[in-house]
Amino acid sequence: MLTATSCGPSAPESKQPAGNALIARPEKSADCLAAVWKAQAVPGKAFDRAHDKADGGALSCATGTSASEFAGALAAIRRAAARRDRAALASQVGLPLLFIDASGTKTRLDRDRLAADAAQVFSPSILAMLERLDLDDLSVVPQEGAFADLGAVWLVAGRTGGRPKIVTIDLQALEEAAATRRASPPT
Repeated sequence: MLTATSCGPSAPESKQPAGNALIARPEKSADCLAAVWKAQAVPGKAFDRAHDKADGGALSCATGTSASEFAGALAAIRRAAARRDRAALASQVGLPLLFIDASGTKTRLDRDRLAADAAQVFSPSILAMLERLDLDDLSVVPQEGAFADLGAVWLVAGRTGGRPKIVTIDLQALEEAAATRRASPPT
């Protein structure tokens, strides 16, 4: 069972991630991509140019990494979620993980706590969301990272050009996103 712990002064007051602060980035997509590619051994330039967009701005400028790195991370997350493999999902997490339960209680989880509480953190509703998570679902907040489902999951790359990791799982936001979808007329 999870118990709330103090998140300390660095805990975000909003539903933004508790991950690493991002380095200042150029503002033009082409400049951001060039900086990201410089840090990567084998950049996926064609894919990155075609997919360097998200709600909120250019993926590379906001997150400091490329669409190809996000696509690789999201594919691994989807595979693990489809298999209900919580250990594989844990390998896609940046620690400490900020976990926000359905009532809004924030808990920072280290590796041991994540392992002990994996069934609650990777609940059936989170697994279902992660199983369908796609690059086109992402929104970005410059210098904060990328998120989906109103902030139910946040991903941050720990270094320029690096692979993003899950840094926040927010059950409260997931429930809000589900309620919003139910209330929205079909398109």
